[in-house]
Amino acid sequence: MWEQVQETVSFIQSKFSFTPEYGVILGSGLGSFTDDIQIEYSLPYSEIPNFPISTVQGHKGALVFGTIGSKKVVAMQGRFHYYEGYDMKQVTFPVRVMKILGVTKLVVSNASGGVNPSYKIGSIVLIKDHINMMPEHPLRGKNDERFGPRFVNMSEPYSKSMLQKAKEIAASSQIDVKEGVYMALQGPTFETLSEYRMVKNIGADCVGMSTVPEVIVARHMNMEVFGLSVVTDMGDEENIEEVNHAEVLKAAEKAEPSVRKLIKELIIQY
Repeated sequence: MWEQVQETVSFIQSKFSFTPEYGVILGSGLGSFTDDIQIEYSLPYSEIPNFPISTVQGHKGALVFGTIGSKKVVAMQGRFHYYEGYDMKQVTFPVRVMKILGVTKLVVSNASGGVNPSYKIGSIVLIKDHINMMPEHPLRGKNDERFGPRFVNMSEPYSKSMLQKAKEIAASSQIDVKEGVYMALQGPTFETLSEYRMVKNIGADCVGMSTVPEVIVARHMNMEVFGLSVVTDMGDEENIEEVNHAEVLKAAEKAEPSVRKLIKELIIQY
């Protein structure tokens, strides 16, 4: 893994000189955030050594480098999911590359199903914690101390100071946000009525198929993390409505202007 990451980083650095401070991973329907970046360079995943290729509709599949205000940023237009057939080391490979490139702060976004009754479709949830229910762990196997320690402290997976700054920005910008716990399941099926009930009973507020592996690996490498989720369907176990991926994208795109403003201002101000 170390050698593969070094090869990928060397390839990127051979294209141009750039040391990003922020990494951004964009979820379903949120890819146009890159319009807020003063883009200096863009690399399709297909050209990057050792990179998987995103196969999901709504994920464009490029690594974008540029600036937001005075901050240097690298953004993933589309992430990789366990349900696509990749193992967790492949899913989280770009996070390791970001760290070696210089990234110290990671912003992750996703689309999720809400189970908290105070949420509605389009709610923006600032993630304060997560519950990992994925069947494979990204740190399973021999640990390479060059990346991080064998046992990772997960008492603060999401930076409390970044979360506080995001809440201040939301308040001053009149953006309605919620706070909540995100649960990761493997997918690709949407949850059954009983699974939504389980998610709620265990203590999560929303559920999705991504993000948590990336956050674990980011914390393994001591990166600060901020996460947010757009609720694209409601898993009310009494009145569930049929959901499909097209509706998920539509709901995410509707919330996107507020999400973009929030992430942009967080990067500029934090």
